[in-house]
Amino acid sequence: GTESDNLAIRGVLEGQTERRHAVVMAVEHPAVFSPLLRLEALGCEVSVCPVDADGLPDLDALRRLVRDDTALVAAMWANNETGTILPLDDIVRIAHERGALVLVDAVQAIGKLPVDLSVLPADMLSLSAHKFHGPKGAGALYVKRRTRISPQIVGGGQERLLRGGTENVAGIVGMGLASELAVQDMGLVAENVRQMRDAFEKRVTEGIPFARVIAAGSDRLHTTSNIAFERLEAEAILLLLSEAGVCASAGSACSSGSLEPSHVLHAMGIEETFAHGAIRFSFSQFNTRGEIDEVASMLPELLGRLTKLSGGHG
Repeated sequence: GTESDNLAIRGVLEGQTERRHAVVMAVEHPAVFSPLLRLEALGCEVSVCPVDADGLPDLDALRRLVRDDTALVAAMWANNETGTILPLDDIVRIAHERGALVLVDAVQAIGKLPVDLSVLPADMLSLSAHKFHGPKGAGALYVKRRTRISPQIVGGGQERLLRGGTENVAGIVGMGLASELAVQDMGLVAENVRQMRDAFEKRVTEGIPFARVIAAGSDRLHTTSNIAFERLEAEAILLLLSEAGVCASAGSACSSGSLEPSHVLHAMGIEETFAHGAIRFSFSQFNTRGEIDEVASMLPELLGRLTKLSGGHG
């Protein structure tokens, strides 16, 4: 997924001579922000589109930001931290009105939402196999016909000269099979997982008065729940969860180890008293209701230990 985003972003902007401007949503993944910041240091201009409290882009601001010299608009399909689904139809239309290409980072969405590129006219779309239970280290970049990008790995004729080097055949085959399995009974799986997610959020917020579900009112992926615990630290919560055998994360897995609040929550205007204690819980068809109930039951006791230590919520 990261390499796909890099190939799309650098491949478009490095191949341009007149259009040297890009627009990115404020809640994008570091795999999109980082290559843009590197290109900015090399002379490109990057504009950031603000979002509201649910993580949805300000479309009026986007219209003002996209210019005649805009080469690329980058927008994720669904946010990796909150699960918020972005209005891609509107974003693509605004970009195309000014002749800009659109990169959709679909890493979180693939395998969870139906994909039809004849309906969603994105110019490029990135995905990663491990997000739909495929092998790690395998991914893909869809490039629409007649979309010109400059290769970033050269030295071989593979991938129609767009990416040199021997392909990871085993990973590609595994990704293909995982994608076939992901679309089987997708609607039923989504509804079952959503019910587990909603039940989990209900139990946690009812049992913990200082818990808050981020972007609760938005259209979200059924697999993602970001719950912020006021005046607690995410790192301490994750340590106790890990000791109890529960896997969760603070923000993006790619930024683990950082003690700073998520840039996504900051862009959404979430108060720091909540942002510092935000935990992302992920769900899939391989979870059980028993696991959900077990975690929801243990959280009040675990967080109670932390509040006693911090002196808060007493």
